[in-house]
Amino acid sequence: MSRLSPSPPARSTWCAALLTSFGILISQEASAASNWSSTLTSDPRGSFPDLRPARATYVYGWSGITAATSEVYFHRGDQQTFVLEGRGRTVGLARVLWRFDLNYRSAANAETLRPIDTHQVETVRGKRIETNLKFSDEGVSGSRIESNHATPAVRDFTLENLYDLHSAFLYLRSQPLRDHSVYRVAVYPANSAYVATLTVVGRERVRVRAGSYNAIKLDLKLQRVSKKNELEPHRKFKRATIWISDDNDRMLVRIEGQIFVGTVTAELQSVTFERAQ
Repeated sequence: MSRLSPSPPARSTWCAALLTSFGILISQEASAASNWSSTLTSDPRGSFPDLRPARATYVYGWSGITAATSEVYFHRGDQQTFVLEGRGRTVGLARVLWRFDLNYRSAANAETLRPIDTHQVETVRGKRIETNLKFSDEGVSGSRIESNHATPAVRDFTLENLYDLHSAFLYLRSQPLRDHSVYRVAVYPANSAYVATLTVVGRERVRVRAGSYNAIKLDLKLQRVSKKNELEPHRKFKRATIWISDDNDRMLVRIEGQIFVGTVTAELQSVTFERAQ
């Protein structure tokens, strides 16, 4: 996942890996065209059944070791919202070398699956980084404050059909996901925008710590939106494969990502479904 160092690239790589259990990631070729927004999938939310309230745990691996864990809780919130809450941390040797903790909360409109707001706190060796995002039909307004800075950095990004990680996952799982279909969505996880291209590779059986699942296999590529509003390669990620359960739940089951230091994985360890309120 990283060289297990406290450097900013390592921190952002670990953060992204932990957040994959909440939504999206990865990279490929650059594009100089500034009209990339016209290529985004514009279909409304699909008719697939909503995800049931659930609590799940994930385990993250790097070079054959268990390097991090996370717990997520998906449920209905107030005023017709879907809420995702999560916590993640490095463990074992990774934690000895590099102490990292993450807290995450996101709310989405339960009818449209559009994002409403995101709150994220990263703690890296005692340094606290808090991110707050407010979404609208026009885009997102974000603030980011670090423990050693008194004034938050404020950034706005204007784009229709923009998602955070949570809402992007909800939107994509709502679609038909027929074999060989392709979806392109714009995602704003924290302080930059990305275009994620997902291709449905097919169906196969996959075994993870939580058990064996019939799964939908997807290829994922990610490009960063530059300050010039052009698409460029993601410097750290090469490509990723995602498996989601091929059932009425469509849970995120496994991710294998190829990044600049090798292969990282995220795997479902356990899941408990709760009765809908």
